[in-house]
Amino acid sequence: MNDPESTPDLILFNKPFRVMSQFTASADKETLANYINIPAIYPAGRLDYDSEGLMVLTGIGSLQHSISHPQHKLAKTYWAQVEGEVDEHALSRLRNGVELNDGPTAPAEAQRITAPDSLWPRQPPVRYRAAIPTSWIALTITEGRNRQIRRMTAAVGFPTLRLIRVAIGPWQLGTLQPGEYQPVMLTAAQRTSLLPQGKRAENRTTPRRRTGRPTGKTPAHRPGRPSRRR
Repeated sequence: MNDPESTPDLILFNKPFRVMSQFTASADKETLANYINIPAIYPAGRLDYDSEGLMVLTGIGSLQHSISHPQHKLAKTYWAQVEGEVDEHALSRLRNGVELNDGPTAPAEAQRITAPDSLWPRQPPVRYRAAIPTSWIALTITEGRNRQIRRMTAAVGFPTLRLIRVAIGPWQLGTLQPGEYQPVMLTAAQRTSLLPQGKRAENRTTPRRRTGRPTGKTPAHRPGRPSRRR
């Protein structure tokens, strides 16, 4: 096992489209093992196969729990490209909570935004339909239900076409490109709020055997062009 003092508290990772948020092999699909080769770290929460953006990984069990467990209500912000011109009525419904098949959602922050000009192109791209415009919204939720954002926007009449997570609690996606990651050490304030008694956990999570081989990664953690599976 790596020396705990030399291992970062967490890793921020920009998960590409159509990558599984796990290290174990999954048929012919890419996984985190194609991009990250750091022992004894694991996802603190998941991100859908067809969603992109920020994931947090850590080897500290209590930190993993604090980030991922619904009882802590850590805010997560998403940018969603939706089908149609989203209106204020739909945004108001999202803010107040919408009824899903597993119950009403908690109130969310929702606002229309301009199309982000710094986003990487998605492969394959979102389908283009000349007769149907698209728009972008920013949504911040404190829940973690299965495919929740997609179900919320569909419930108010605007299906999600592309979904990118840009923030988890205090951590931002920033300038990370798909497949890139950044090691992070907790600040004193974060340690106090996220770890029991403000201390580093005594033991990191137990290493498990991983399958899959990471793509070549440079010292700057910028991988070579990964193969894209359709």
